[in-house]
Amino acid sequence: MGIKLVAIDIDATLLSSNHKILESTKQAVTKALAQGVKVVLCTGRPLAGVTPFLKELGISGDDQYVITFNGSIIETVSGKVLHKEGIDRASYEAIDQYSKDHNVAYNILDEDSKVYTSNRDVHVMTVIQAYENMDGVLIREPEEIPDVSMIKAVFCGDIPELDAQEPEIRKEFGDQFYIVRSVPYFLEVMHQGVDKGTALEKLAAQLDITADEVMVMGDEKNDLPMFAYAGTSVAMGNGADEVKAVASFVTHSNDEDGIAYAFDKLVFKD
Repeated sequence: MGIKLVAIDIDATLLSSNHKILESTKQAVTKALAQGVKVVLCTGRPLAGVTPFLKELGISGDDQYVITFNGSIIETVSGKVLHKEGIDRASYEAIDQYSKDHNVAYNILDEDSKVYTSNRDVHVMTVIQAYENMDGVLIREPEEIPDVSMIKAVFCGDIPELDAQEPEIRKEFGDQFYIVRSVPYFLEVMHQGVDKGTALEKLAAQLDITADEVMVMGDEKNDLPMFAYAGTSVAMGNGADEVKAVASFVTHSNDEDGIAYAFDKLVFKD
């Protein structure tokens, strides 16, 4: 049974350490699309932060898909939402108050990729996140924000600072939300039951694709739910040890044609 869908994480997987897509990756994706394989970017970013990479890879239209916000939204590349799970108003206000009470930086994103925070001293990682989403940072108190659909909150900080804060944040919110350390400087808070693997399973079912026909590629903890679901799981050579430990295949690093190598070994039959 061949691979019909490949789900690819973005940071440190699709992108090299220089934050570029390798030419070998572009060629592999082009070949896969030509053979009818769905290539689905599966990321913590919103659609605005993914769109430039989709264009670069030549992935477009209502018959191609993307999983954003770590699984909170499943949508077509053109922006038609198929499934969405968000954070309700009371929960948003509680997260905002926790940020103030514990002096930990945070931001929250709506479904249109806008970044909000009540932090007057905006953390540099919030600025970088907004830049990646091709937007600015809106400094607002919750009462200053209209009734928009909030999707994901992100506590952010220097790694030692976030290491110290993480246990208390999990203690406070772990029973209510899915919480994942997507990268060392982000602790993401989302709707309970949301993760990349669950979203991928829903999308595959809609496309009448089985788990055995799905290959996933990633490098970090937030990719593990995808690994648990898919029939073929590929860890990047630069990935975390715990990700490599559960992968069915370990490819080269994101700087050494890792995606192209995995496609050649596992997807292409000619």
